[in-house]
Amino acid sequence: MTRSVYVTGIDRGDGRQVVDLGVMELLTRQVDRVGVFRPLVHDDPDRLFELLRARYRLSQDPGSVYGMDYHEASAIQAEEGTDELVSRLVERFHRVAVDYEVVLVLGTDFAATQLPDELALNARLANEFGASVIAVVGGKDQNAESVRAETRNAYRAYSGLGCDVLAMIVNRVAPADREAIADRLTATLPVPCSVLPDEPALAAPTVAQITAALDGTVLLGDDAGLARDALDFVFGGAMLPNLLKALTPGCLVVTPGDRSDLVVGSLAAHSAGTPPIAGVLLTLNERPGEEILTLAARLAPGTPVVSVAGGSFPTAGELFALEGKLNAATPRKAETALGLFERHVDTGALLDRISVARSGRVTPMMFEHELLEQARADRRRVVLPEGTEERVLRAADVLMRRDVCDLTLLGDPDVIRKKAADLGIDLAATQLIDPQTSELRQAFAERYAQLRAHRGVTVELAYDVVSDVNYFGTLMVQEGLADGMVSGAVHSTAATIRPAFEIIKTKQGDTSQGEASGGASIVSSVFFMCLADKVLVYGDCAVNPDPNAEQLADIAVQSAATAARFGVEPRIAMLSYSTGTSGTGADVDKVREATDRVRESRPDLRIEGPIQYDAAVEPSVAATKLPGSEVAGQATVLIFPDLNTGNNTYKAVQRSAGAVAVGPVLQGLRKPVNDLSRGALVQDIVNTVAITAIQAQDEE
Repeated sequence: MTRSVYVTGIDRGDGRQVVDLGVMELLTRQVDRVGVFRPLVHDDPDRLFELLRARYRLSQDPGSVYGMDYHEASAIQAEEGTDELVSRLVERFHRVAVDYEVVLVLGTDFAATQLPDELALNARLANEFGASVIAVVGGKDQNAESVRAETRNAYRAYSGLGCDVLAMIVNRVAPADREAIADRLTATLPVPCSVLPDEPALAAPTVAQITAALDGTVLLGDDAGLARDALDFVFGGAMLPNLLKALTPGCLVVTPGDRSDLVVGSLAAHSAGTPPIAGVLLTLNERPGEEILTLAARLAPGTPVVSVAGGSFPTAGELFALEGKLNAATPRKAETALGLFERHVDTGALLDRISVARSGRVTPMMFEHELLEQARADRRRVVLPEGTEERVLRAADVLMRRDVCDLTLLGDPDVIRKKAADLGIDLAATQLIDPQTSELRQAFAERYAQLRAHRGVTVELAYDVVSDVNYFGTLMVQEGLADGMVSGAVHSTAATIRPAFEIIKTKQGDTSQGEASGGASIVSSVFFMCLADKVLVYGDCAVNPDPNAEQLADIAVQSAATAARFGVEPRIAMLSYSTGTSGTGADVDKVREATDRVRESRPDLRIEGPIQYDAAVEPSVAATKLPGSEVAGQATVLIFPDLNTGNNTYKAVQRSAGAVAVGPVLQGLRKPVNDLSRGALVQDIVNTVAITAIQAQDEE
């Protein structure tokens, strides 16, 4: 039977989209097929569903999402009564529910709907749908006692109408009142109650939303600039020195279009990062000359300059009436909303109350959700040496908004801040260190010289070496100033992991010699290959060109441990061009010997080899080639005999089967350092940082 969760409120302005998004995140973490149903809608398409569809890759037909529009609902209720309205909506809900494991129902929005007793209608629909209710109460501009009273009344209203109330969520309260409200409600309500503080970035409109609302014309700026939040408005009429004093981070400068001095001055301040602004809005339909616009574009590439027809006073009235909206075009607001929800809601307890059985399938999205959740559960600090790289900055933005871990970025802080400002990214909570000028450089040089003395490294030479961002970052990990490191977006694999071999070393390495001692104590790697309905682990696809039997056995054991740590039950297939005893030769014999070594050292592990790839993953082939095997046909950890085979196979599967490849994840080091592909996307970097943080939890 389909399980349904009905998110509803008691009035407009409660910012309920944050809760809708947060609950959807929880549901998609548990099951593969989540449907969405909105009984009543103002406009088709609905912006919230479009956000959910884009973010969670929903394949649901948009036409099935909506019950009917408010005009039709009002007419039916007036002419045929509430029973008929409810009956039609129930019928349309069940058309959706039949196709999904769970359905998220988005309640009515209490916004000019002309429906009498809208709360009672939501309660009845929830009961008729068989859905449990999460009720949201808005607390903006209310004192603590008023919020507590309203929340208690809302609980009594929904429970009194027969609803199964899962939780109460209070949103948009004054941050100073949050803790007191939460304590009081927890003591007085019989269901979990979460309290979310007001988050200005969510209410702030983006420059793109302002441009659309004011029918403006974009003179300068790119998509990233237009996506910036306008956190404040500064109106320019004074002389430039006075305007500069008034600028605040993330503000939108509003000035008559003929004040070229204020335009250039504001953009110059942004370029210097003192402070970064959202953009410039020109009024009166006046536009600077081409020479000024050319200068502006060079001063602050990507920063929006928008022209509107109205004067400053009427424009101000329109600006202050605008409020930011979550939609598919504001992914960074979605990250902020999810971070807010996950910080202040006990998501584990809420999932237990929803009691949705976890799906047997593991989709790429479910795997990615789980990574972030595990990393967030025990925060670690990860150092990112490539602090000036755009993809790294964008990934850092996501990680900070989702509250996944603490970050240190390496590089010239002025350059990092400038690039972050151009991207509209706030790095206030991020540590920035320049290895060239850091007070740690001398201490790191002495430490590195000590570690590499057997190689003739002096302190003077080491002083130059440790200024390299990868060496500096690795020493931060070694000395406990960071818990892990992720690099490789612009550096080669060798440049990323060589410092780790020299400084951190392998778990079983000969530390007196500063090198891995060989044998079974090697560094290897795996990729998590996220297919449509499962996650496989491929090793080694990035580090060891031609491992011998002993090394191959070590790779298998390490890969099984990594798989288990990240929720993949290890069933190991030692791959070869031959299955079982059907083939001979040095390459097959190596795999056979490695398999025997694993069986001897780790009899608890399920392993098969040598085995061909098709027999390892396809049950019908396995039934013919290796009948009765507990691994064949259902292998989850696939160990390749050499780097050539492994690297080409993972890339072929990634490109041909549309798999998401997360990695390479390094294993065997005493502390976590991970390498990125130089073609890594922002989400790849986010996932790798989360994995590194989780590995650091284990090392502790």
